[in-house]
Parts: sequence; structure tokens; C-alpha cells
Amino acid sequence: MPKMIIGKRGRGLCALLFMHLVMLTMAIVILLPFYWMLVSSLKDMGEFFNPKPSLFPASATMANYVKLFRETHFVRWLVNSGTVSVLSLALGLVICSLAGFAFAVYEFRGKTLLFWTVLVSVAIPEIVTIIPVFRLMVSARMIDTYSSLVLPYSMNVFGIFLMKQYIASTLPRELLEAARIDGCSEFEIYLRIGLPLARPGLGVLGIYLWLNSWSGYFWPLIMLKSREMMTLPLGLATLYADPWNLQYGMLMAGAFLSTLPIILIFLGAQKQFIAGLTGGALKA
Repeated sequence: MPKMIIGKRGRGLCALLFMHLVMLTMAIVILLPFYWMLVSSLKDMGEFFNPKPSLFPASATMANYVKLFRETHFVRWLVNSGTVSVLSLALGLVICSLAGFAFAVYEFRGKTLLFWTVLVSVAIPEIVTIIPVFRLMVSARMIDTYSSLVLPYSMNVFGIFLMKQYIASTLPRELLEAARIDGCSEFEIYLRIGLPLARPGLGVLGIYLWLNSWSGYFWPLIMLKSREMMTLPLGLATLYADPWNLQYGMLMAGAFLSTLPIILIFLGAQKQFIAGLTGGALKA
């Protein structure tokens, strides 16, 4: 019997070690490109093209970062991306939470058909809707404005589905009825009861919306015409404009700085993100 207990403990320890080994390997594979990007941004051009690449810069230099801020419109691109992402995030949270709350709480004619119509729209490729939406933006004179980027990014079908599932699984019917008996209006129920209970789901949705708008490239490429309105992905792409004078170090510096807000936001909202994934947001 003692040998059996030790054997089980040994197998459990081996399984634990194997799991940690797999997680460590995955972490290295995921983090290595980011580390390589940081190290490359600290190298000069001569070391960058050294046929024997090194994991550490021989003489770290900040020249690439200085050139990035002096010779490009990086600050302007950063402000544009930040503005679009914040507005898309705020508007997207409001729209998706309101739509999700309505689908989760209310019963009305055609609800199932409408919900499935919304879900099926995910299967429509983005390229199919480009021309109609572009013509709509031209008619509304929104080309080359923040509105042309914010509105499409804030209308998110996945966000509506996520909030519907989360609110349906966390908001009990008895609490709704009690609030109505106490005289709360429907909007007060949404604001004071629905949103606080759905906070982890909102955290997950917020990170998703932020990433979607911050890293967007194709849609801004269609909608923006002037250099002053360029977002970070578009601006960094212009550094490829001269194929005979590519500044790889400066490009790596810009790419590294553009990932910092994403990393900081994820670390700051990590608890909300994990709670949202494990607390019911993905329940059927």
C-alpha cells in the first residue's frame, strides 16, 4: 500500500514536471520573437547584418529610437492609434453590452432569428463588405477621419455573442424580478446590476476590442489618405518605402514600442481576463 501511494505521488510529480516543461517551452517560443525584436532595435546596422547573429547586442545603442522620433511622425501615429483604440473600445463596450443584455434578458418576437442572423454575419468575409462600406463612408464624408475607423471597429459580432452568453449565465432571473419590483427601470437594471456582474466579461471584450483596433492594418489602409491621419501599423509600413535604404533597426524599435501598450494593458487587466474566461463568459 505505501509503495502504491509513493507510485501515485511519483506519477503526479512527473506529470507536473512535464506540464511545466511544456509550458516553459511554449513561453520561450512565444517570447523569443519579442526578445529578438528588442535586441535588434538596440543594434547598429553593421551588427544587425552580421552573418553570425547574437542573442545580446555587442554595444547596445539607442540611436534607432532617437532616429525614429526625430525622422518620422511616430508620435503622431501613436496618438492616432491611441485615439482610435480608446474610442473604439468605449463605443464597442457600450454597443456590445447593450445588445448582449437585450438578447440575454428579454423575450421578443423574432429574437432567435435575429440572434442567428447576427452570428451568421461573422461568416461573411471582410473583403466582401469593403466596397459597400467604402461607398457609405464616401457618402457620409467620413473618409480620412477617425469616425471611419472607430465605427467599424466598435460594431463587433463576437462581442455581442460574448456579452449575451456572459450576462445570461451570471444574471439570475430572480434578481431581475426583484429589481423591477423595487421600481428600477430597465436601463437602471442594465447599468446597476447587469454591468457589475458582467465586469470580467467586459474585461475580456475590452482587451479584444483594443487589440482589434490597435493592430488593424487593412481597414485603415482603405479609409485613410493623409500621412497626418496614419495609425501605427500604416506608419511603420511606410518605413519600407525606400527598398535601398531600409532602416531595420529603426523598424524594430517602432515595432517594439507599438507592442508595449498591448503588453501593459494585458498585464493590468490580467485578472479580469482570466476571470472572464473561467467565470462563465464561454459557457453555452
